[in-house]
Amino acid sequence: MRDGRPVLLYGAGAEARSTRAYLAEASPETKVYVTADSGGSDITDAEWLPPAELGAAIAAGRFDTLIKSPGVSLYKPVMAEMRAAGIVITSNLNLWGARYGAGTRVIAITGTKGKSTTATLCHDMLTASGVASGLGGNVGVPPLDLGDRNDLVVLELSSYQTADMDFAPDIAAVTTLYSEHVDWHQSRERYFADKLRLLDLEPKPRLAFGPQAATHALVATHLDDPARLLPAIDDGLADAIAELAPHTRLRGQHNIDNAVLAAVVATACGASRDGILAAIDSFKPLPHRLADIRIGDHLFIDDSISTTPEATEAALAAFAGRSIALIAGGYDRQQDYAHLAERIGTEGAALVVCLPDTGARLAAELRRRASDIPLVEAPDLDAAMRAIALRRTRFDTIILSPGAPSYNQFRNFSERGDAFVTLARRLFG
Repeated sequence: MRDGRPVLLYGAGAEARSTRAYLAEASPETKVYVTADSGGSDITDAEWLPPAELGAAIAAGRFDTLIKSPGVSLYKPVMAEMRAAGIVITSNLNLWGARYGAGTRVIAITGTKGKSTTATLCHDMLTASGVASGLGGNVGVPPLDLGDRNDLVVLELSSYQTADMDFAPDIAAVTTLYSEHVDWHQSRERYFADKLRLLDLEPKPRLAFGPQAATHALVATHLDDPARLLPAIDDGLADAIAELAPHTRLRGQHNIDNAVLAAVVATACGASRDGILAAIDSFKPLPHRLADIRIGDHLFIDDSISTTPEATEAALAAFAGRSIALIAGGYDRQQDYAHLAERIGTEGAALVVCLPDTGARLAAELRRRASDIPLVEAPDLDAAMRAIALRRTRFDTIILSPGAPSYNQFRNFSERGDAFVTLARRLFG
């Protein structure tokens, strides 16, 4: 960011508000504009720039720096226009790194799925061990809101953030690696490259991987020196985690894997065995991530964060042995649902309710691969929940794990999960 020159915020959500507050303190004389692809802006002291006028504003040199929110793709055509015009493109994360990163030890945790749980567990393990740390990034607290209050910071980062991150963490951890967000990155290959560039930032960080990422062929190409790997936790602690986790709210093998990865990273930063186990024992599911609520005789699982078929498979595995009604389907990113259909056929389900748009493809795969599974195609979540209520005696667990984003019918996964819980209470309460 160039001192005193006008700035454009692209995006008007929580991170943009954080950035505006930072600019007000760090550079109060700076003129700030704000734009967004949809909706307006309630950011104070920022002049609204309609997106239709963005091209003209670039040509007129109305702003010198773009600070984009994570959801704004780096690969939008307008970004190339800005680069050609010499506009600096940065982010809340990179502004934090430039001002506070040098004096802070940084743990960066990413992955297609599991990064929020792993980052939260790591922070909890450190806290329970008496090691002060901050937690932010994609998990809910914008990096600039962390400021310089902590000598150690755990950052949960999406591929949107790693794609242009310009400073290196001390430790980088990857939970899992599947294809996702192809619409933002414009190709499966670029998604993987943008995610994994975190491992190659200079000076190169120490590394830790979950079991799925550790065996991924693309991850192996970034591991230039095995000495960068953090030591594994000892077998005794790993066994204690595996024994304890099923008795906590960390459900499923994938969450045991997340806990072990968090323990590897936390141990490297001074966490104790007792602190690690205490954090696992007291863990509460993050909102919309296998969060459970019991209503009468039924258990409802809000896994609205699930945006890939692999996440839905993990949700089903976490409740193996129960009689399940699954709700799946959402915004289409051209993901493959064949393997999920096979898993549903193998593990069984009392009912599968498919939602637009991807639900049509899942339903077609189920008819081919698991035709004995009862199947309903519903136009929306309200109709899906009513269909389930009519058949309520057939199952004891209702799982919303869509395996797709929410954008075709909801603003975000939080709104979708909240609607699920509201309907559950209304129809089953």
